[in-house]
Amino acid sequence: MLGDLLGEEQGETTGMRVLPTDDGHPAMEISFQATGTLLDTAAKDMGTYESFVRPDGTLFGDGQGIIMTQDGETVTWHGQGIGHVTDAGGVNWRGAIYYDTAAAKFTRLAGTAGVFEFDTDEQGKVTAKVYEWK
Repeated sequence: MLGDLLGEEQGETTGMRVLPTDDGHPAMEISFQATGTLLDTAAKDMGTYESFVRPDGTLFGDGQGIIMTQDGETVTWHGQGIGHVTDAGGVNWRGAIYYDTAAAKFTRLAGTAGVFEFDTDEQGKVTAKVYEWK
């Protein structure tokens, strides 16, 4: 069951590169930066994920990143999801995310699984929302 909204952000893709593959399926590495909130605290998120095209045309993504607040607190994350290419050329991602932090204001995240909506458009703009998964 979905719980509280943990965070939301907007940003853009900052880099892409094609990865070597042994199984013949295309693979890419994508990096992004975004700003928004995490537990109602202003934050900047930087992440990189690998995207693999599956035989049915959907994408599998595996990523990691770091979220930093203006006062220097940090939260790291690891997420995985499934992506669907949109008619306009973007990708809609849905998946799960897990956090790790020593920051007191974010201790709630340490034992929390989140579910995310991460969408990219054809110009590389990104938007995301993360909800607690109860």
